[in-house]
Amino acid sequence: MKVILFKDLSPLGEEGDVKDVAKGYARNYLFPRGIAYPYNERTLKILDGRREAIEAKKAQKRNDAAGLKERLEGLSLEITMPAGANGRLYGAVTNQTVADELAKQGYQIERKRIELQGMTFKSVGKYRVVIKLYESASAEVTVSVIGQEIKTESRAAPAARPPRRRDRNEERENSAEAAPSEQESVSSDDSTAAASE
Repeated sequence: MKVILFKDLSPLGEEGDVKDVAKGYARNYLFPRGIAYPYNERTLKILDGRREAIEAKKAQKRNDAAGLKERLEGLSLEITMPAGANGRLYGAVTNQTVADELAKQGYQIERKRIELQGMTFKSVGKYRVVIKLYESASAEVTVSVIGQEIKTESRAAPAARPPRRRDRNEERENSAEAAPSEQESVSSDDSTAAASE
């Protein structure tokens, strides 16, 4: 079903875009929230009336992306992760890790916009990370992954375990083994009687 977006919706598109979506998605989500309207002559006329305002917003987004690109490309991030002596990380640096580090520096960027070579970094070193900003604009940021060795302390001996409780079945089996059965006592009485004769 063809719809016209009247609001930005990531990752579907921006205001003014014409998109093909599932009918259920359009009827149950996009139309009730005023995000999109059906593609027809009436909505096209409304869109044409708003075209200048939409283009002005896009131009503003391009300018903002250009300014952000300059600031990000001058940025160098340092991420400290636990690592072994060989430089392999215990865990991995992901796009969420980079997004969290950027947030500490004051840059709120969605993790989906951050691209890492090979999806994750699993060893210490310097890496280039690509951040998609707006349309074709993107910024490259240098990320230094620093290893932090984990000190292993000698662990104390585990505490002695309390004695295990026996269940009723075990108690019955043990008592049966300890007490001679009636047949054994009868046979032993017969054997003592025979021996005395």
